Amino acid sequence: MPLFDVYPLYNVTPVSAKGLYVYDDADNEYLDLYGGHAVISIGHAHPKYVDAVSSQVAELGFYSNAIQNPLQVQLAEKLEALSGCEGYNLFLCNSGAEANENALKLASFKTGKSRVVAFKNGFHGRTSAAVAATDNPNIIAPINAQQKVTILELNDILGVKAELEKGDVCAVIVEFIQGVGGLDQGTADFFEQVYALCQANDTMFVADEVQSGYGRSGKFFAFQHYNVTPDIISIAKGMGNGFPIGGILIHPDIEAKHGMLGTTFGGNHLACAAGLSVLNVIEDEKLMDNVNAMSEYFLKLAKSVPQIKHIKGRGLMLGLEFDFEVGELRKKLIYEHRIFTGGASNKKLLRILPPLTIRKDHINHFFEALIEALSEIEENQLQNI
Repeated sequence: MPLFDVYPLYNVTPVSAKGLYVYDDADNEYLDLYGGHAVISIGHAHPKYVDAVSSQVAELGFYSNAIQNPLQVQLAEKLEALSGCEGYNLFLCNSGAEANENALKLASFKTGKSRVVAFKNGFHGRTSAAVAATDNPNIIAPINAQQKVTILELNDILGVKAELEKGDVCAVIVEFIQGVGGLDQGTADFFEQVYALCQANDTMFVADEVQSGYGRSGKFFAFQHYNVTPDIISIAKGMGNGFPIGGILIHPDIEAKHGMLGTTFGGNHLACAAGLSVLNVIEDEKLMDNVNAMSEYFLKLAKSVPQIKHIKGRGLMLGLEFDFEVGELRKKLIYEHRIFTGGASNKKLLRILPPLTIRKDHINHFFEALIEALSEIEENQLQNI
């Protein structure tokens, strides 16, 4: 049976990984500066992670949410302590798309409304309402397009005001640093005014922290760079270091009722063990401090490369923008220099999402390779004139 062909694939077959390095079936070593879409937060095969997952699966990997699961309580308590989101409640699921689905569903339950406001170049998932709130018509099927969603430009505060005052918007969903869209950010004034407008118009303010959360921005959550208090916060990617887990943090003003949300696999024992180990490593190894230190060092080197026209993002959620499309550059980096990087809907942007354990020697390696690859591309262009 053939696989359903929906992914364009690089001709690389990883078979093992350790720290920031991935190894393929020909024993080639690759520096991973993409982390599988920002999923690998504490490095591949971190020993504490491996031990936690191995020990848990040997005892009890799964049972349903019909029974007590103390690991869920431990995860919620640890997450509250490290994130600073005191008083929030946690609902666990399996992915970022599912997290955003539950966030929007909960917002609709709470407000009794059904329309969502989202933003240009935003990405929130590939299911139902989450994909409808994503600014990419190519991945929205007619069944998704039935959802009531209005897409506005970032920083269009007058547009947000006009839409919310119509009275039918249940949620405004925001990426404080856009991921797939290309690392764009709204202004502090914009985010803070949107939050105020939501409060004034009985609209839930949803922070999509699926990619930007878990320390990647230099704070535990990217919204913490601003003076806002989201009603709902969605989380996933870096949460399990590769194990499927997601969730939403829910403001205490939103009342829970039995049956309003549910999941079979969400919050299972193995997922919670993975999630707890990630939080423990972030705390024990002071990885948020490392994010800020390595981000500063990365930006210093990036500013010395003249071909880089713009540097976008925060922390270790970064984009390098050039005046040409980066497809060829990414191929050179992966096939010739053996470095994984990412792309975006902005075809001129190279996306950098390394594990939070990255060190200066990894960054030095990347920039040496980048400068060499750029030089090769420029030389080829001159030869073709």
